[in-house]
Amino acid sequence: MVPSVLHRLGLRDWPLHGASLGSIALCLGLWIRAKTVDQDERGNAERRAIFVGLWPPMFWLLGDAVGRRQARALSRPRRPRLPWPR
Repeated sequence: MVPSVLHRLGLRDWPLHGASLGSIALCLGLWIRAKTVDQDERGNAERRAIFVGLWPPMFWLLGDAVGRRQARALSRPRRPRLPWPR
């Protein structure tokens, strides 16, 4: 249901795959930053990095599902349009 809604809205698979790779980079950046903060704030910073680290699989799977929906829509034969309404 979600992939069909995203496809109808015009979203394609490559932005979702890019968001997945971007969230991996963001997670690594947050994790490296967590090692530079003082001990009192380190736990919160590590939890934030772990939370962002949960996003890549979701974005990647959504991108795959939208890509499959897109391929199915392209392979479906189209009916010819009639010049008069039915």
